[in-house]
Amino acid sequence: MRSHLRPYDGRGHPRPHRTAALAAGAATLVAALLATGCEAATTKTAPAKGEAFTTVRFTLGPRGGVQFHGASRAAVTPAGSYAVPAGRAHSFARPEGRLLVVLRHWPESRTERASRGRTLPRLVPPEEAAVETGFLVDTAEWVLADLDGHPLQWLRDDTIRVDTTHAAVGDLSSLTLSGPHGGRSGHPVPPPGDPGCEKPSRLVLPTVEPDTPVTAVLTRLRARCLDIQYATLPGEGTPGTVQRVYVPLAGHPVAAAYLPPLDDTTAPGRMPGDTVLTDPSRPATVVVTR
Repeated sequence: MRSHLRPYDGRGHPRPHRTAALAAGAATLVAALLATGCEAATTKTAPAKGEAFTTVRFTLGPRGGVQFHGASRAAVTPAGSYAVPAGRAHSFARPEGRLLVVLRHWPESRTERASRGRTLPRLVPPEEAAVETGFLVDTAEWVLADLDGHPLQWLRDDTIRVDTTHAAVGDLSSLTLSGPHGGRSGHPVPPPGDPGCEKPSRLVLPTVEPDTPVTAVLTRLRARCLDIQYATLPGEGTPGTVQRVYVPLAGHPVAAAYLPPLDDTTAPGRMPGDTVLTDPSRPATVVVTR
């Protein structure tokens, strides 16, 4: 099958569309920066020995087309595309010393239908699965990840997931990985690696307030050994801060606890401080305000 990777075309970003799917559930929200298809096969040119990683940007095009570009694009190797029904996450293998980027998106058939004038439904048809496409990136040292221009976290020998299945056709989203010595001043000191731990089946829901910095929320969630994925949405909060967190719950494919609760309502058994039974097959989603 043909690859869906194609070179960056330089077109500007169209105006973002506000999604209507927030309250529909975590599975109708989130990520990815690629078109679907079979496992992509491409010839990778290895970076020259001793060459430092600088920058790679992954961009999701208006019709789901995937592009990646940047001075260190030769450090990127496709790791395949897989259907992931009902919000499940595919278990990609990550070799030691590599960074794994997982981009969650709709199948190309869905984006083509929408581009012909059919709007995206509020709820995903049960027979239609999202797709996760993976990339292995040889960064060697710490890199800083940002989503749509907003810093997320420092990464090395780690996995970062981005879900853009909430985006309307015509939206552009970008994930940028940049080396810590890219010429910009004021780089923070990279954090130590997280200790290895397994995602718990039961956990106490943390408190999350709107406009909380991403690093603070990430620290709370990782202290509970939760897998994390990111998404961005328009909102009234401060751009680059956390708007909401969705914690997947057991018992239903799209069941989730919303932190903070939606519309200031109470949700018995799903409020901060409550103990919940989680679904280990789905990552928690951190929604960052664009």
